[in-house]
Amino acid sequence: MKRNSRLSLALHALSHMASEPDRVWTSAEIALHAGTNAVVVRRVFGKLGKAGLLTGKKGHAGGWRLAVQPASITLADIYVALEESVFLTTDADEKTDHSQCSVESALHAKVSGVLSDIEGVLIQRLGETSIMEIKADASS
Repeated sequence: MKRNSRLSLALHALSHMASEPDRVWTSAEIALHAGTNAVVVRRVFGKLGKAGLLTGKKGHAGGWRLAVQPASITLADIYVALEESVFLTTDADEKTDHSQCSVESALHAKVSGVLSDIEGVLIQRLGETSIMEIKADASS
């Protein structure tokens, strides 16, 4: 998996957080551990917070902690919370310079449908693994 992706960062950090679910982790700690910038951590964790996976507190004694038990957080929950697709597709309503071309329209519709199906399978499979399982696999 690409090391600088938001998904990779989120999966990595939450898997570590699963080992101490009641601990408050600072963005700086996580950034240092993950080899990234604290601002990047805060952006990613902000989305996870909006999804109800993390709680955050600002300020000197602030930080992030898991909002739910790690066994109940699936990789799919994290993927969906980040609102990013592994497939770059254009919106069906988005107009292109060649939008009048029937071949391009048919091709776009077919490929978009296939990619949507594949992403559905991806989410289903990610939903079969919790971050707690990742932590357990890493410990063995």
